[in-house]
Amino acid sequence: MKIEDEIKSTVPLDISKKIILNVLYTQNVITENFNEILKPYEISGEQYNVLRILRGQKGNPANMCMIQERMLAKTSNTTRLVDKLLLKNLVTRNVCPENRRKIEVLITQKGLDILTEIDPKVVEHESLFSNKLDSEELEQLNFLLEKYRN
Repeated sequence: MKIEDEIKSTVPLDISKKIILNVLYTQNVITENFNEILKPYEISGEQYNVLRILRGQKGNPANMCMIQERMLAKTSNTTRLVDKLLLKNLVTRNVCPENRRKIEVLITQKGLDILTEIDPKVVEHESLFSNKLDSEELEQLNFLLEKYRN
């Protein structure tokens, strides 16, 4: 369905506006679907992102700055996100012995277990959208989005 139909626009839209609206609308559709996956685990998309970053550390601690740099949403309040994950026993937070101003964050086994449970659902979520395009179209879409963003 065209974006004009989705948003019930009655005025003609120039191509620049259509692209922005399409990207934003598509992001919302994907995010709403993804949030439904996370709802039973009582974590947000941003918290999920922190857990994935920490899992990628393979047992090594991450500091708040490194987590922030790797976040998809750069405006996220990393300290608040880690605090919420700490309350759920999904991460641990310790003061670095070499630099007491540095906080080290590690994912717990409970956090790893939740990610393991969510992983197949995330793959299914990604396939739900990508199955609508062939591999060449997927490559082209990825290329164009990167080009548009940069």
